Amino acid sequence: MVRLSVLACVLLGALPTSPALSQQAPGGDVVDFARVTVSASTSRIPDSESALPNTITIIDREQLEQQLAITQDITQVLANLVPSLTPARQKMTNAGEALRGRKPLYMVDGVPQSTPLRAGGRDGHTIDAAMIERIEIIHGANALQGLGASGGIINIITKRAPRQDGEDFHDINAATSTALPHESDGTGWRGSYLFGTRRGALDFVGGASYAHEGLYYDGNGDALAIDAVQGDLMDSKSLNLFAKGGWHIDGDRRAQLSLNRYQIEGDGDYVNVPGDAAAGLPATSIEGRPPMQPPRNEMTQASFDYTDRDLGGGYFQAQLYWADFAGRYGSSLWTQFRGPGTDDLTTQSQNVSEKLGSKFTWSRSDVGGLPLRLTLGLDASRDETYQQLDGENGGSWYWVPETAYTAISPLLQAEYRIGPVLLTGGLRYERGKLEVDDYTSLPRYGGQFVEGGEPSTSETLPNFGMVWEATDALKLYASYSEGYTVADIGRVLRAIDEPGQRVDSLVDLTPAVADNREFGLDYDDGRWLAHLAAYWSDSELGSRLAFDTATGVYNVARERTEIDGIEGTLAFRFSDAGRVGLAYARTRGRYDSDGDDRVDSDLAGVNISPDRLTAFWTQAWTPGFDTRLQASHAEDRDFDSSANGFDGYTTVDLLGRVRLPTGTLHVGIENLFDEQYITYYSQVRPPRDDGYVAGRGRVLTLGWSHRF
Repeated sequence: MVRLSVLACVLLGALPTSPALSQQAPGGDVVDFARVTVSASTSRIPDSESALPNTITIIDREQLEQQLAITQDITQVLANLVPSLTPARQKMTNAGEALRGRKPLYMVDGVPQSTPLRAGGRDGHTIDAAMIERIEIIHGANALQGLGASGGIINIITKRAPRQDGEDFHDINAATSTALPHESDGTGWRGSYLFGTRRGALDFVGGASYAHEGLYYDGNGDALAIDAVQGDLMDSKSLNLFAKGGWHIDGDRRAQLSLNRYQIEGDGDYVNVPGDAAAGLPATSIEGRPPMQPPRNEMTQASFDYTDRDLGGGYFQAQLYWADFAGRYGSSLWTQFRGPGTDDLTTQSQNVSEKLGSKFTWSRSDVGGLPLRLTLGLDASRDETYQQLDGENGGSWYWVPETAYTAISPLLQAEYRIGPVLLTGGLRYERGKLEVDDYTSLPRYGGQFVEGGEPSTSETLPNFGMVWEATDALKLYASYSEGYTVADIGRVLRAIDEPGQRVDSLVDLTPAVADNREFGLDYDDGRWLAHLAAYWSDSELGSRLAFDTATGVYNVARERTEIDGIEGTLAFRFSDAGRVGLAYARTRGRYDSDGDDRVDSDLAGVNISPDRLTAFWTQAWTPGFDTRLQASHAEDRDFDSSANGFDGYTTVDLLGRVRLPTGTLHVGIENLFDEQYITYYSQVRPPRDDGYVAGRGRVLTLGWSHRF
């Protein structure tokens, strides 16, 4: 069998906890958890169990439902299940969250959610969990989906219609959560409804969700600090509308149209009370109205997918997509960007991005009568982005000028089997053009006039690998792949501080190409399941966030970076009803601080995650009752290039499910022992009293779900 390293079978209990859905298939046979098919929207190869021989994590519907019993934050769910991800910030922003020390590419059904031209850190919150069927993650840099996957791919797959003709379903979910001990303003609630049907050649699934979050509290019983600028999940409301319709034209051809509209917006009922970072005192919140409008995320996307399973003897798939994103940030004083000696001016900005794109792929197996599969592809996209700044006096400016990036990319992928060995390899050629008009940089940097231009770049990005099925239980693999992204162009453009600059000659706009070399093994004998991987990732001209002490913001530094790490998991099935496991991820990153092309300093914590250990125990006590106990430990860490070290912490979660005569009751307790801790990002960024934020304390969530 072709093998992709599948971390999903191990990480934090990939096995369902219900006996009817657990380690045995309906016929009673033990499930082979190594056999996982990655969707074509992630791998670009249809019906393939191997797109790249890299570590793959599959978070299926069962796992997702387990995690949603304790949190509705998708980035928190991902962090719970993938130790190589940075701990979630528990905010509307996911800036500073990395996979294997680099930024992953978020997608929804293959549609990119990121805004790479001005990385606003909002791509982790563009869809509600109620609309998600499963999540597929490819670890490590790759170019399967083009721009942005320097750390890997996180592809969110939406709910699907019933599989059988004449079937319908109604999904109803309702939940409430509150801090423990209870606080009157700490209660949140949510509800969702989805309907699915299949009638002959037509199928449909669609629905809506609405949520309102209260104030969060830490382990000491104090209100968490609201992030009034970057945005917060607490004290917010969200609405998601979703619809997906399909038409099976005949046995081989299918057309599908998907629409998704998501909005999350702060209520603006609280203001930040700075703490004292030097003294270890976290910031808090009190009632009050911030100036101007609260932060908000708006994402509207549409995609049209067409597949033909027998076009020229191969499988053809096409996708056309459109995505319109607007991320509004909260108000702040403009003084730091206007320069010293200027009057205070309260402003807020909005990051606006619109994407148009297409993907075409044709794949054929048994080419020339050989055990060879060839996949040809062609992608085209255009991303237009700008960041607008609005002042309280009614003025409006471009904080980041209008920028467009157009790319066209052919690709070729091949798989060849020789007995128990599978060889894979491929190339992607990326031809991109950046378009920027004349503009003036920020006043803080001298208000420099910069001549616009249309610089073009091209990159050839290879991948190759090998999988050896040594035995039925043991498989080993090795791979090399390259991925690339553009630097945060908006940060680069707004901070030009030298006169006479031209966009065509700015080296900092050069794409950052990262490679991923990986070796791993997987073992599964039906009771023991293990995964171990080691990886190395280098970038000759990386893209590092460097703190600017003059303005108090991060700018882009282009330097050589080298990252390496290990990921390991071990799980043991001690009965048909119970399973325990451990997972560990260690990451190290260095960069060249003096320009001699040799790395000499640690990457700061805002660029890389801590070492993490997770553990779980799942148990089905009766056919109608099961539990899951999970723990996550982030280890202490020091950085030789920064005074900001990290004091680690451990959190424990407990959840249970009780099957009622109608529906299922979900009970979850997040941070069971009410651990008081300061979040990772708050500790490793330069000290800032209003951004020194504690994590959530004990939270009780009660939910009810029913499908009929």
